[in-house]
Formats: sequence, C-alpha cells, structure tokens
Amino acid sequence: QLHLTTSEKNELARSLGMVQTQLQEKESEIKKEISEYKERLLQAEKQHQDALTEAKQKNEVEVEACHEKISSLEHFISSQKLEIEHLKSSKEQLNNSLKEANEALGEFQKTKVR
Repeated sequence: QLHLTTSEKNELARSLGMVQTQLQEKESEIKKEISEYKERLLQAEKQHQDALTEAKQKNEVEVEACHEKISSLEHFISSQKLEIEHLKSSKEQLNNSLKEANEALGEFQKTKVR
C-alpha cells in the first residue's frame, strides 16, 4: 500500500510538474503577446498623434490664409466704399455744374433773344 501511495504521489508530482511547466510556457507566451500588442498600440498611438499634429498644422495654415483673405477683402471693400463716395461726390458736383451751366445757357439765350 505504501509503495502504491508513493508511486501515485510520484505520478501526481510528475503530472503537477508537467502542468506547472505548461502553465509557465503559456504564461510566457501570453506575456510575449501582451508585449507585442502594447508595442503595436504604441505605434498606432504615435501614428495617430503624428497624423493629428499634421492635420492641426495644415488647418492652422488654412485658417491663417483665410484670415489674410478676409483682411484683404475687407480692405478692398473699404477702398471700394471710398471710391463710391468719391464718385457720388463727383457726380453731385457735375450735376451742380451742369445745372449752373444750363441756367447760364438759359440766361445767355434770353439775353441773345433780346
């Protein structure tokens, strides 16, 4: 009986040793996979961050170009408004001069008729 129990104990110890070895191998395999996944995640995060930075810089350049275009258009509109006011003033002066000339012509014709 003792010999049988000792034999069973030895068999169980051997089985336990095999299971422990398998578990250690599996643990090592899982740790390796986790390490690989972490590395891939870090690479993906870096690529994402790089793409984000590039897009942000591109947007900043586009926004600056839009601001410059808006400023240029505002300046153009302002100069056009001044030109319109100048043309209105010139038109008014010309209308006044024409009116005066017509009045003078009328007076001259009246004088000529007499």
